Amino acid sequence: MNDATSAAERSPYWGVPLARAIPYLVTGLVITFVSDHSPVMGLVSYGLLSLVASVLVGVLTLRTLTEPRDRSARLLFLIQSVVGVVLGVLALVFAGVGGGAGLEAFVFVVGMNAAIGGFLELYTGLRSKHAAHRDWMVVGGATVVLAVVTLLLPPGDPVLAIGIVGAYAIIVGLFLVIAGFSLRWGGHQISTTRTRKTS
Repeated sequence: MNDATSAAERSPYWGVPLARAIPYLVTGLVITFVSDHSPVMGLVSYGLLSLVASVLVGVLTLRTLTEPRDRSARLLFLIQSVVGVVLGVLALVFAGVGGGAGLEAFVFVVGMNAAIGGFLELYTGLRSKHAAHRDWMVVGGATVVLAVVTLLLPPGDPVLAIGIVGAYAIIVGLFLVIAGFSLRWGGHQISTTRTRKTS
């Protein structure tokens, strides 16, 4: 009983969604309040978001998903992290090439990253029994929707394309904050219930 309760209290995973929320919220606020909505600004903002968020996912996955049952989730998140870093760097390269790439480059990077990363996180949530699997499904599903919306946008409207990414970043960031605190508080409730049943 005491071992189960203390293990739940020591579990650091509730902090992972909170850490992931930071780059999303910062990016969403920057896009919202900066008047420049050019493709270059969009590539720089999204590139930095993808880089920071992906590095966080990779590092925190290695630190927190250590149980044998989480092995497949760990692998999928690490793949997602690598893809996000590569496409984040590509976005920054596009932003600096020839005075800055156009809207097509922004749509390509966002669409590819959102499609691959969103599918991987959604699939991870569907397969896993981890306490956060529903949160992974929601974030993955929202990211897949971003990919579809981005690829279906009318051409030649960077303000709309970048604005949608900003709205997505704020929505996902706020959700991750809620998910983190829910795991923190819900984890204690679940562990207490289980220990009562086993005692």
